[in-house]
Amino acid sequence: MKIADAILWPGTKVCERMGVDPEADGGLLRWMVNTLFYLVVCLIFVWVVVV
Repeated sequence: MKIADAILWPGTKVCERMGVDPEADGGLLRWMVNTLFYLVVCLIFVWVVVV
């Protein structure tokens, strides 16, 4: 597995479950899921480090 595949994994799995090709039509959907996923992860990380 390449680094890019590992980073895009959450969005790719959501697209596969929905039956959408993540490489074609699901590109924006994959981007949105990855953005939300990493936003939550980063906010939790910042919350733990700061507080």
